[in-house]
This record gives sequence, structure tokens and C-alpha cells, in this order.
Amino acid sequence: MPPKSTKPNAQQAHLIAGVDEVGRGPLAGAVVAAAVILNPKKPIAGLLDSKLLDESRREALDKQIRANALAFCIAEASVQEIDKLNILHASMLAMKRAVEGLGMVPQLVLVDGNRLPDLNYPAQAIVKGDQRVQSISAASIIAKVCRDRQMVELHQQHPQFGFDRHKGYPTAQHRAAIMEHGVTPLHRQSFAPVRNALLGGTKKGGSKMGGSKMRVAKVRETKTTMPKQRTTKKTTKA
Repeated sequence: MPPKSTKPNAQQAHLIAGVDEVGRGPLAGAVVAAAVILNPKKPIAGLLDSKLLDESRREALDKQIRANALAFCIAEASVQEIDKLNILHASMLAMKRAVEGLGMVPQLVLVDGNRLPDLNYPAQAIVKGDQRVQSISAASIIAKVCRDRQMVELHQQHPQFGFDRHKGYPTAQHRAAIMEHGVTPLHRQSFAPVRNALLGGTKKGGSKMGGSKMRVAKVRETKTTMPKQRTTKKTTKA
């Protein structure tokens, strides 16, 4: 794992990319990451950690970030990649993809947390960065809005699980639905509640998943698709 810092000079960096991920804890769905380079000439008021904002405020800020940022990219690691790599390494992969998908080269990358993905740019990990650095806050917001929309869409395919409400997180409702209906290809087999449900057999509408037969439901979004990832990106000239 790369060190927490590659000794960037933040005072001299102008194109600073903030990076964050959402979706480490859920039992279902991809882990989504975003990288954002904000435009200093177009400041956005109210940027905070997405977890501290209600849904309507996140949606409003998401529109502003997309409209005013110099560049952004949203990427993900799939359920299969999470089960193959583990959630930590899948999160690092999603963040790496987000940074590499930016349409301009960042002079400095600031990542929320205490670990860095494998990057070819000067980078620094910042604990609670989503509360301290606006570009990381922006990344947190657009990643959260993107993933929440994915889960609402997936709810249409599997309404019995209530993905539109809990977004795949291990709520009592979600755990009860797994016990009643079994698991879907959207569920992370490497997570204990899902693994235990598989070991105990499935019920009613659930389906047992054999490795090579498992598929991730397609999420309908306008994205630039890259191998093994879904990506949304925007770039404007400074």
C-alpha cells in the first residue's frame, strides 16, 4: 500500500483533485468513488461531508458541482471485484479509476482517509478530509448521489429488498429480506450476513450464485464505459 503522502507541495498545486468513496458498508451494490477538481473562480457554498447533508441538499449540490467543477469523474468497483479483492482493495481500485478518469492531470490528489490508492500523481491522505477539504467534500457528495440513484434503480428490479430505502446497508429490514427472499447477484458474498444466508440455503425468490454464473444487474446511466468499470466524467478548460 502506498504511503500516506508522496510529499506534494499543496501551496504550489493549482489543480487539486479531491477523492472519496461511498458504499464500503452495504451488503449489496458496487462501491462508488469520485474525483473532483473544483474551479477556484466558481466557489460552491455549503460543501460538507455527504453524510452530514440531507438528500435534497446533496441533490442540489450535486448539480452545482457537475456544472461548475473544472473536472470530475465517477467510477466504481463491482460486486464481483469486491468479493475477489475485499472491500478495502476494491475501494482503492474505484478511487484509482476515478482519478485516472479525470480529463485533466491533477497536480495534487487529496484522498479522504488514512490510505492512498496506487496513483502516479503527488498525493496525500487526509483523515476526515470530507469535512476539511472542499474538493473531497464535493467528491463525497457526487459519489453518494450517484450510488443512491443506482440503488433506487435496482429497487425496481428487486422491490422486495427495499434498496430504495436502505441503499443496501445492513439494516434490520434488509437482513430480514435476505432471510425471507434469499440473496441476489447484487449481494456481496464475502460479507458475513450474505455468506451465512448462502450457507443456510435460500428461500422463496432467492437464488444460489455460482461464481462464473453471477452477473451484476446493469445500471442505466449515461456514462463513458471503460473496461470493468462504469465511469462518468466531465472536463472543461481552465
